[in-house]
Amino acid sequence: MGQRLRAVDLARTAGISVQQVRNYVELGVLPPTERTESGYRVFTAAHARALGAAREMASGHGWPTARVVMRAVHGGDLEAALAALDASHARLDRERAELAAVHEALDTVLAGGTITSVTSASARRQLRIGQVARAVGVRPPVLRLWEDRGLLRPDREPSTGYRVYSRTEVHAAQIVSLLRRGHHPLATIKAVLDELRSTGSPDRVAAELAGRGRDLHRRSLHRLRASAALHDYLEYLGHLD
Repeated sequence: MGQRLRAVDLARTAGISVQQVRNYVELGVLPPTERTESGYRVFTAAHARALGAAREMASGHGWPTARVVMRAVHGGDLEAALAALDASHARLDRERAELAAVHEALDTVLAGGTITSVTSASARRQLRIGQVARAVGVRPPVLRLWEDRGLLRPDREPSTGYRVYSRTEVHAAQIVSLLRRGHHPLATIKAVLDELRSTGSPDRVAAELAGRGRDLHRRSLHRLRASAALHDYLEYLGHLD
């Protein structure tokens, strides 16, 4: 670790400013530096390796996690560094599970044959809550609960304030009922309905979900690369002995 480097050397290799290098030292992203008699910071190969690891961590996990991990490493708290890393992987795992749940729910709706009706607002007839409840096979309080959770969007009669449901909202209620019978959680059902409302097409929903899946795959690979870079840095520091 004895080779001396200047801040400008580190900055140039990483494509950042000298001030950013100084900031990384202050934040603990880079290890502490010694100073020359004239007060200049002394950087070494260890700082170059730390900077490379930090930037890979930021690419894979984002700068907030990268800062926590690198500070913990340089503070001698490897357990905290690993815990932050695990938490980041867990968030990605939850996102993957949520995406899979939405895929499954969409497949259920497609199999139910009601999806095309949800995206069609051609019919203008409006029903009151009791009529919709009977059509869907639930009690009115259940429809109010679904509305509270953001699943349904009934209008109100100007003269009475009563809820009225368009044909689109009736079919949305049917989809909610279908998915609830399959024990899909309300958050997943809302995600499906939100996608259908925003895209207007089941094919576009499927394409959007496929795009998110590709993005998850890409981010997972970035996390893998970040973990490898951190492992190399820890090995260089002798923390894995």
